[in-house]
Amino acid sequence: MARISKIVTKQGDSGETGLGDGKRVSKHNLRVTAYGEVDELNSFIGVCISLGAKPKEYLEKIQNDLFDIGGDLCFPESKNKRFVFSEENLQILEKNIDIASQDLPPLENFILPGGPAPSAFLHLARCVARRAERSFWLLSDSESVNLTIGKYLNRLSDYLFILARKNGGEEKGIWNIEN
Repeated sequence: MARISKIVTKQGDSGETGLGDGKRVSKHNLRVTAYGEVDELNSFIGVCISLGAKPKEYLEKIQNDLFDIGGDLCFPESKNKRFVFSEENLQILEKNIDIASQDLPPLENFILPGGPAPSAFLHLARCVARRAERSFWLLSDSESVNLTIGKYLNRLSDYLFILARKNGGEEKGIWNIEN
């Protein structure tokens, strides 16, 4: 875990920021945009949790996964890369999608985003996940990236849609999760 001893460094005052490998890039760099949108998604999931969205424990694990994704993205691909987001996290997410979907009836029409606050914010988090995924794939067009991240963000938006349905009162069910 990185230790942050000073928050205000003034190093970004010229419109540049540092990547994990120390390289300075513009704050609108595709890599910075991608991990910034992952960070925004993490914050929206935090709002969902604060509003009582379930399953809280697994949503908190997702937040940790998103920190790990940010850590992976802040380092350009190289043989010396310190951290690589794991395929195992994707497999766990896919299992939780299956578990959460078990008792949902098939969709017969579109669902308007909204409902109780947890559901409405899960829909918003889903949209941010899609945006983060688009930014990731845009980055992948010009740089080498860990493709597991794109798959994870894609599945995560699906999972957030399922949770929005379940947290909106549409479905009552037992919250089984697999860590």
